[in-house]
Amino acid sequence: MTETTKNTGNHQHGPRMQYAETAPNVYKAMYALERAATEGLDHTLVELVKIRASQLNHCAFCIDMHTKDARKAGESEDRIYLLSAWREATGYYTEKEQAALALTEAVTVITDGFVPDEVWDEAADTFEEKELAQLIATIVTINAWNRFAVTTRAVPGAYQAR
Repeated sequence: MTETTKNTGNHQHGPRMQYAETAPNVYKAMYALERAATEGLDHTLVELVKIRASQLNHCAFCIDMHTKDARKAGESEDRIYLLSAWREATGYYTEKEQAALALTEAVTVITDGFVPDEVWDEAADTFEEKELAQLIATIVTINAWNRFAVTTRAVPGAYQAR
């Protein structure tokens, strides 16, 4: 029998810090930014964007949270399960959702240096300008939340959808 162990370095898997308690003003400002960013956007679209960005960023805490929020908002299990392969899940996502997910991926993996023109053009053709601005802010905000949670090792599982 072969035994495998997971190398966790010097840290136990658990939160490194309770960020909201340690930096409450930053947390409150981020929460205010999130509320402003998502204002006027379809709730289902917002949750799909948040889940997809969190998948790309390997943020277990945020995947857990936004999957629960999406379910509570009535999102189907099939669409949640297929989100990581949305391009191949023909017929499951609307054109608007596909444009938002493509933009989410481009902004989230911006290390490539830019958002491709074809991704921008599709999003700009699909969304009204104000809605597109809100979508960009939503993508940026969830990426920031992901970085807080991944860095501090926020533990998934305890979140309850409101």
